[in-house]
Amino acid sequence: MLAKRIIPCLDVKDGQTVKGINFQNLQYAGDPVSLAKRYSDEGADELVFLDITATNEGRETMLHVVEAVAKQIFIPFTVGGGIKNIVDIRNILLAGADKISLNTAAVNNPFLITQAAASFGSQCVVVAIDAKREDDDWYVYINAGQKKTDILVREWVKAIEKLGAGEILLTSMDADGTQKGFDIELTKMVSTNSNLPVIASGGAGPVLEHFSEVFEKGAADAALAASIFHYRTLEIKDLKNYLDVKRIPVRL
Repeated sequence: MLAKRIIPCLDVKDGQTVKGINFQNLQYAGDPVSLAKRYSDEGADELVFLDITATNEGRETMLHVVEAVAKQIFIPFTVGGGIKNIVDIRNILLAGADKISLNTAAVNNPFLITQAAASFGSQCVVVAIDAKREDDDWYVYINAGQKKTDILVREWVKAIEKLGAGEILLTSMDADGTQKGFDIELTKMVSTNSNLPVIASGGAGPVLEHFSEVFEKGAADAALAASIFHYRTLEIKDLKNYLDVKRIPVRL
């Protein structure tokens, strides 16, 4: 069995790391370059960097921040936010990212997934899905959670796999920032409807069981968290030691 991955996330606004609840009320959480180095040193398996206001502000990802982060870490690095076309993707990879994350651009232009996979390989293409539950199902949201689409998550995960995506970054908007645990039902639904690796995001608290549950019950391949790592309410090494004791495969 492949090792389960623990992935800190840097949500970046105006060059600074921020964190909110349900995509609202953003608070400063630290310098992204310093946090990235710390996570690389502390044993994180990968790092995700999301320029969360780039799309809504109609600008490109802050490449200078991406470059600064990339120079400090020695783990796989995914970058998203503000990507509109293949040129943006190339620039982000040249700045030091190993993968790119598409959300709004993938919904608006699904062919971009195929184009990116053909140009750089599916392993570079992560499709981020911001999901919110309504009427006993989940819908895809875009523009940093500001705009609802008519796309059902269960249908979108199948579509992006056929288009050439290599991985899914699944965020529960309902659980985001609540620290009450991952949305197990949503994660399991996506994991069982797709053959792609699934990174579960949204809701992790300083509770070790939150992570074992999303791996065992949600069938996630990786778990992403932000504030609990930023503020050291849970240490990566303690989490990995716990998962190892639970016989959940992790890289120690």
